[in-house]
Amino acid sequence: MPFVNKSGGDGEEESTDVAAGAPPLFDVEFDPNDPAQTKVHYNLTGWSIDQRAELAETLAEVGVPHVWEGEELVVPEAVEEGVDRLFDELEAEIGPFPVPLLEGQASTEFGLDEWPFGDIEMLKESLVDAEIPHAWEGRRLIVAQDAEHVVDDLLDAIEAGEVASLDEETEAPDGALHDLYRAADQLARDITHGRARKAVLDLVPRLSPNAPPFGLAVGAWASIVQRGQDLVYLFEAGADPEQLLEKASELRDVARPYV
Repeated sequence: MPFVNKSGGDGEEESTDVAAGAPPLFDVEFDPNDPAQTKVHYNLTGWSIDQRAELAETLAEVGVPHVWEGEELVVPEAVEEGVDRLFDELEAEIGPFPVPLLEGQASTEFGLDEWPFGDIEMLKESLVDAEIPHAWEGRRLIVAQDAEHVVDDLLDAIEAGEVASLDEETEAPDGALHDLYRAADQLARDITHGRARKAVLDLVPRLSPNAPPFGLAVGAWASIVQRGQDLVYLFEAGADPEQLLEKASELRDVARPYV
């Protein structure tokens, strides 16, 4: 889902919430030049040509009143719920969509003038899949500052040929990294947490250190899996709570930068 903000009306407000519920009718009068009419702006920075074409076709088919302002789709507030549902449906069919940087968001720049086309395309896919806020200016990549260390690792991994492809079958189960982090975080706070313990014991044996989630460096993933395996070993060996707590904390800390 693209970032959303509102303008016009009695005042100006910003929101990144996605509305739920059945879409309203789209037969709404819309004058984009009327300052009294509240408008919703969808930031589509980074969308591919094919994704934009699919969106334009869908908007025309269902008769959504709209205009384009550069990289933004602008619609009247009255149809926001319906348009949100359209975006959700499109994301399921042709997503994921890139997450753009917010205006004024602290950022870090990477110059990639010497990178080959294939590596740039892999990087673009990885940034989108990892939902890292970013923007491109030619071969200059701008990312959210708080994701700088993750992107550094990603760049190193792509240069070393260590990033898994979406086409590869040797990929971690969906949501494995987030599930593992969540369980480790719960155990680090309460080592007797039964569901978290079961989650680790069930999930870790299914993970391969050489099959990371898409976009994550093999080296980083292998380090996460190793600590997960260490924790499983301690559970099965009946280690004391202090040892278990220490290992659960290590697993949480090593996974945290990537979730």
